[in-house]
Amino acid sequence: MKKTKLFHVMAASVAALSLAACSGSGNPETTAAPETTAAAATQAPAAEAETTKAETKAEGPVTYDAKGSGYGGELNLKVTIDGDSITELELGDHHETNVVMDRAFPVIRERILEANSPVVDSVTAATFSSYAVKAAVADAMTQAGMETEKISMTTAGPEKEAKTLDDVTADIVVVGGGPSGLAAAITAKQANKNAHVLVVEKMDILSGNGKFDMNFYDLINSEAQKAAGNEKWTVNQVENFIEAKSTAGDSEERVKVWAEQENVLDAWLRDMGVELDYNYGAMNHMAKEDQYAGEVIQAGMEECARELDIDIRTGTKGVDLIMEDNRCTGVSVENNDNESYNIKAQYTIIATGGFCSSKELLAEYAPGFEALNTSNQMGTTGDFVKVFEKNGFKLEQMDNVRVFPNIIVPRRDLTGGADLSLLVNKEGARFISENAGGLNLGTTIQAQPDGAVYSITDKTGYDSFYRIRKHVGLGYYSEGATLAELAEALGIDAEGLEKTVSDFNMAAEAGTEDELLEAVAARPLDAEGPYYGVRIEAANHMTKGGVSCNENAQVLYEDGSVVDGLYAAGEVTWQSGGYSQSVAFGRVAGEQAAANLK
Repeated sequence: MKKTKLFHVMAASVAALSLAACSGSGNPETTAAPETTAAAATQAPAAEAETTKAETKAEGPVTYDAKGSGYGGELNLKVTIDGDSITELELGDHHETNVVMDRAFPVIRERILEANSPVVDSVTAATFSSYAVKAAVADAMTQAGMETEKISMTTAGPEKEAKTLDDVTADIVVVGGGPSGLAAAITAKQANKNAHVLVVEKMDILSGNGKFDMNFYDLINSEAQKAAGNEKWTVNQVENFIEAKSTAGDSEERVKVWAEQENVLDAWLRDMGVELDYNYGAMNHMAKEDQYAGEVIQAGMEECARELDIDIRTGTKGVDLIMEDNRCTGVSVENNDNESYNIKAQYTIIATGGFCSSKELLAEYAPGFEALNTSNQMGTTGDFVKVFEKNGFKLEQMDNVRVFPNIIVPRRDLTGGADLSLLVNKEGARFISENAGGLNLGTTIQAQPDGAVYSITDKTGYDSFYRIRKHVGLGYYSEGATLAELAEALGIDAEGLEKTVSDFNMAAEAGTEDELLEAVAARPLDAEGPYYGVRIEAANHMTKGGVSCNENAQVLYEDGSVVDGLYAAGEVTWQSGGYSQSVAFGRVAGEQAAANLK
């Protein structure tokens, strides 16, 4: 396949990205933009747009400077109006997450221009950004003397009449347009250029949580590793990978295939113009030292999918499998136009993600975890869990939930990663080991006064990890030249914080251990500032359990036999890893489906 260039807008906007993710090898961490999470979707915007009718209208086309309020603050929009017609929208300065806005703005722009009104459906997975654009258009219409409606977060277009359409046929249908779904579709099309590969994605934009990921981990045999002299993962790398993952929980057969896929992923990505040039220890990769991997990978896959002429239908949700004589022959879907239809296909690939955003499913399969918020994107609602159960498919590890320890409140950014940070409550006191994790950490944080907990680090911690530097630079952290100044900025007890740090430093310097210090006492906090702090919570990051698949990504019945015609990949399946494993088995599913086409 010929090389392609990445989206220049997406690549250039990395400095404005609001979210980060990182992990060590085998410790997956991703992140979702604030407005794409289930928790954020319930938050009220800063204000609703009040609109009125101006006394006069301008003659001829006029461009108005208009404003709206998004998740990140003020959004500026140039709106051109000619008479009673909105003829153009041009996005100006804003504080929305660029990996969302770059995808969402063209969609909301088209809807507004077509309707000649801001009273249109918001872009799913971009609710706050859509609200800001719609409010700005209403502002411009008021300036132009046009009748407008009050715009709110619930403003939507006219209700559409329900319709049932004729069946659609495809060779391969992929349900889900995230990392695994796009990898499956691209690989299938590369293997069989004449195949009709169709992707449905229930959100209005693609790439799921992958577009926010900082780290593409578990990658071996990469050019970045070779340049860094990382021989463990470039010499006998497949064997080393298999040994490293032998106790991860996947079957031996799947680990072998996983290793073989990770061994070629870097070359596959580079062939589509995606270059991960920063290897920071072991198998961890970013695009560059100061550029996240996810935004580059997902932009590259989206562009590649378009170049391959893959049939992509956003705003289209898979709702059920079509099963005929114990064989999957397609999927039933519903779209945003209230149309339902069947997609009949030789092979179906399910790549719909986990169920972190479903309190009901969490309560049923992982009791207790429903008490926590989630850092995952709002599409992770486990749409096919009950479909799998209904058809007698095997589910594994459904109570296995990955909790990320440091999520910025009220934003949904994954943060942390410094070589040393302390967790303190409003009294400035430590209350749990900084090594703690899981549900216990989440509920213990919630039990603190007002549920308020803060992560504190110093200049050494700031220097130790890019994600901290990024978030400080974006203004997400409070800063103080002294601990007292930081406490004042955070609104916590200064004397309590100073005493906590003093006690911690004395114990660290003396090598004393207690139930809180554990391995955290590797070094004391810096004696002099600056210091940095941010309010955090622990949140459900990904559900690890799902439908069971073999090494060929084929879905299995409860008795271990293969479900004919059906594959699955990514977080909808049980897998021990995350991002790169989702891409790896997405590729496996695509390869297998394409090879078996009749």
